[in-house]
Amino acid sequence: MLEGIKVFENDAGIDDRGSIWTTWKKENFSDLNFNHDKFSISKKNVLRGLHGDDKTWKLVTCIYGEIFQVVVDLRLDSKTYLQSESWHLTQDNRKQILVPPNFANGFLCLSDECVYHYKLSYEGKYNDVANQFTIKWNDSRLNINWPIKNPILYGRDK
Repeated sequence: MLEGIKVFENDAGIDDRGSIWTTWKKENFSDLNFNHDKFSISKKNVLRGLHGDDKTWKLVTCIYGEIFQVVVDLRLDSKTYLQSESWHLTQDNRKQILVPPNFANGFLCLSDECVYHYKLSYEGKYNDVANQFTIKWNDSRLNINWPIKNPILYGRDK
């Protein structure tokens, strides 16, 4: 596992109505000040990422559907520089990945539709698109084994 990445597996109450589960409790993240949430709704085969910045922590999960989640270590002084790790995140496994600053974050929607949740912690103003880095999803240095060869890409992800 890449140093700094944390994986959380959340229990759920499941019955005939569906399920209920907790995505965040302050005591699990006492050293982070979450101050911004985002949701992304994607169609099958849409790939978003790989993006990041030098100050934002991201707690990410799949609220609905199934995704292929990837993080890449972009810390220049790290022994795992340019190494990646991946997971399948689904509404049923309720896994959450805590992605530190200076890691690229990306995901591919595997189901007909998916809802991806980002819970963000950072100091100062949010680093939006203009202040984020992007690394190409299929950069040969990364050796990411994406489950498809021709994802749907938009804008900076191309």
